[in-house]
Amino acid sequence: MQKNMTLLQHFVELRRRVMWSLVWFAAAFGIGWFVAPALQEFLTRPLLSAWGDGIMLYTAVTDGLFIQFSLAGLFAIFATVPAVLWHIWGFVAPGLHAPERRFIGPVLIMSPILFLAGTAFAYYFLFPMVFAFFIHMNESAPVPAAFLPVASNYLYFVIDLLKIFGLAFQLPLVLILLNRVGILSRRAVIKSRRYAVVGAFIIAAILTPPDVISSIMLALPLWALFEASILFMKKEE
Repeated sequence: MQKNMTLLQHFVELRRRVMWSLVWFAAAFGIGWFVAPALQEFLTRPLLSAWGDGIMLYTAVTDGLFIQFSLAGLFAIFATVPAVLWHIWGFVAPGLHAPERRFIGPVLIMSPILFLAGTAFAYYFLFPMVFAFFIHMNESAPVPAAFLPVASNYLYFVIDLLKIFGLAFQLPLVLILLNRVGILSRRAVIKSRRYAVVGAFIIAAILTPPDVISSIMLALPLWALFEASILFMKKEE
């Protein structure tokens, strides 16, 4: 996109980039349709690793189709995000000043990286402990009980947790962005540290399942990310 383009040319350029993003999404959805079974096995692995002889329920005739469709869409969304970010950068970069490009570019790169870091943290560290805890609580019920989780409900639960942790790991970018545009000073962030710690545990308690492990496992990274963001903020004179 050139700076001297007319409004109509800007609109045509934007439409072209949107169309390419939609084409990318459609192609990714087609790939995701074949990847969905492997993705379902991957997402179910933390539960079955903690529950070796367990089985999951399909409660409707269409469950298998619906799950595959949903996972294909999920795969397409994740696969399309880098392309969308690239098109956003290609559209806005020519209109930015050099300091803005040096700041916005790394933000667009780091955002998906931090999101993946959050989901990886949830998958490899949180899930094994949480599912072992839940299974133990169900199996030690004081009344006769059969633990047979519904496959679709489990996948919704897991995907929601992954999204929560991925979005939570965006905290440093949000704080640094507010600092660079002059809304939030580094000194004010440092002074609010004690409140940020309390806030991290409150937010974690609200967003995660009602167990202590999940809350702590989200609150501690939020606290660490808050502290890390201070290192990249502009220091006041």
